[in-house]
Amino acid sequence: MDGQSERAISAGFELIGDAQHGSLLLSGPLGTAAAQASWAPGEAVLRSGTATTRHADLDSLGQAALGEALPMAALFDWLRGRAWAGAPSQPRPDGQPGFLQLGWQIDLARWADGALEAVRLAPPAITVRARLEPAG
Repeated sequence: MDGQSERAISAGFELIGDAQHGSLLLSGPLGTAAAQASWAPGEAVLRSGTATTRHADLDSLGQAALGEALPMAALFDWLRGRAWAGAPSQPRPDGQPGFLQLGWQIDLARWADGALEAVRLAPPAITVRARLEPAG
């Protein structure tokens, strides 16, 4: 989050599934499991250490875990380098590779290298950077 270094998160992740059913494993800097989330229609569960929290859906889990609302369903498509079909999108006004969607600017300039950056344009600004590696 812009100007809030104490809220910066850096983690490796393994994401399986889609916005309806899936799981996410977050790993700390040394590769140890930091948290695990799983979701299905009507429930999302977050496990961290010995604590388990249950939420109504993936969006509320994300809000509780990160302290800010993120477009969780859209993130799955953004991580694949494409706009989410559930909301209108438009090309970036600066002509760079990527698009604008849901108040976020998605930067695909380094997509071929496996890098994606999503920036929420409304305050507080949030930047999500992902370095993607092929499964396997």
